[in-house]
Amino acid sequence: MNYQYLQHTWPDFSQRIIAFIHQLGLEGLSLHCDHAALRVNNSQTAQLLADEFSQYGDIISNNMINGRPILIIKLAEPLVMGTMNIQCVELPFPSDKAYPVEGWEHIELVFPSQAKTSEAFVAELIEHAPQLAEIIVADSANTGKSEHNIKVKLSSPKGDNERLANPTIAFKANGICVKVHPHDIQTILASESAS
Repeated sequence: MNYQYLQHTWPDFSQRIIAFIHQLGLEGLSLHCDHAALRVNNSQTAQLLADEFSQYGDIISNNMINGRPILIIKLAEPLVMGTMNIQCVELPFPSDKAYPVEGWEHIELVFPSQAKTSEAFVAELIEHAPQLAEIIVADSANTGKSEHNIKVKLSSPKGDNERLANPTIAFKANGICVKVHPHDIQTILASESAS
């Protein structure tokens, strides 16, 4: 897998993500997409992609998160997905988990909020997108799937130096994922340098 392969697979990934956003009913919220994320299974591929992406943008973060390096690359030319321009790509080096498919895996949407916990963030998101309640409640037993075949996961990922809480809700189906969180990745990175 290389940069050219990712360019080739972007249109199909984009169409699938846009359809999933519509299925979730999020398109009416006019959310900003702060980054798209990749999944790779070996460090050599991750390093090759880091080298290739650095020709098309700047690595603005190389942080240890959950014990592995995760790069954020700010692109000179944004990726286009429907009406969204996506400025950053997240490139995690592999963990001990092997992904069935390498390549584009998810996007992250920003729903502005001051929520500090996943529960508060979910409540606020449901207030603006009530149709999500059924999907979230259906998967709250952690069965892995609701009747919509959508898996829901709440988390609060955090880099070693981050000062800003960024609770995240992930919706997964058919090998793709849409995550929603309160703060843009570049705002989170800026929080790292705050004293």
